[in-house]
Amino acid sequence: MKNSENLQSYAVEKRIGEGAFAIVFLATVQESGERVAIKKAPLDKKYKNRELANLKLIGDHPNIVSLKDAFYVVGQNEEVYINYVMEFLPENLSDYIKNLKKQKKQLTQIQLQCITYQLLRGLAFIHGKGMAHRDIKPQNILIDKMIVKYCDFGSSKIISGGQINTSYLCSRYYRAPELIFGATDYSINIDIWSLGCVFAELILLEPLFPGESSVDQLVEIMKVLGTPTAADIAEFNISNTDFKFPQVKGHPWSKVFLKYKPDPLFIDLIKKMVIYQPQQRIKPFMALMHPFFNDLRKIQNEEVPEILWQFTPEEENIFGKQPLKHLLPTRQQAQK
Repeated sequence: MKNSENLQSYAVEKRIGEGAFAIVFLATVQESGERVAIKKAPLDKKYKNRELANLKLIGDHPNIVSLKDAFYVVGQNEEVYINYVMEFLPENLSDYIKNLKKQKKQLTQIQLQCITYQLLRGLAFIHGKGMAHRDIKPQNILIDKMIVKYCDFGSSKIISGGQINTSYLCSRYYRAPELIFGATDYSINIDIWSLGCVFAELILLEPLFPGESSVDQLVEIMKVLGTPTAADIAEFNISNTDFKFPQVKGHPWSKVFLKYKPDPLFIDLIKKMVIYQPQQRIKPFMALMHPFFNDLRKIQNEEVPEILWQFTPEEENIFGKQPLKHLLPTRQQAQK
């Protein structure tokens, strides 16, 4: 496989993933020996492929998989494919969670803080661009030695109020309730719900809301949050508000996690993310300041990568240097 524009050649080793629209291969850059992941997707005129533009718009961030190259090839029957060459991370979060469950292990407090902090930081950056990922799930998060990165931006889109968007996206277990109700005018806050579900899964080691259909998904959600109120439904921006629901009393979050006894501060963070009304969900940048991460900012431990505190110039432009200062470890705040 070769990119004729920059003359780099790629030796494909094996297939490592497959989705509805693409196949992912492990490959080696023959000129340098670097291992990379190549995502091969057909250019379908009926399906608007915006992933390349999304990745270029996002740019570089330590918690987002980096795009190294992109090129087109013509296959059989003159079908055109786009190949995204990206950095390679050996595992996704879904497999990582499955391995924890298989080994009957739980994340340590430091590991839980490291992973969730980085995911919030990456999402804050994506949202700072006005973009929603729209398909956050463990399979779309890569992990390597406590470094985590978002991948698969094929469903991502710049979201602005009043525009019409598809509601049929995001894997069911992580789909925000406004999407289940068919909302087409929604906000980037659909991602906060999805990420909150991922956070819960890091403790439960299984999906928080494992619905087998859209209706069943709502039932699973109501088992925890209770029946949505008229005010909740009004915030979903849906045309049909005449839904009839059984009156279900919510299940306390402390009981959801009763078997695992996680940090109460972590439960509090999830509660602020997995909430019916989209505008009430905590913003990812504000979540980085949640007390759950206070201890992380005090720890000097080799398990805590220094990259957590190394903010990019673009983050400084989006959030400002002073707000970012409050995210630094206590020892670094004193030096600033």
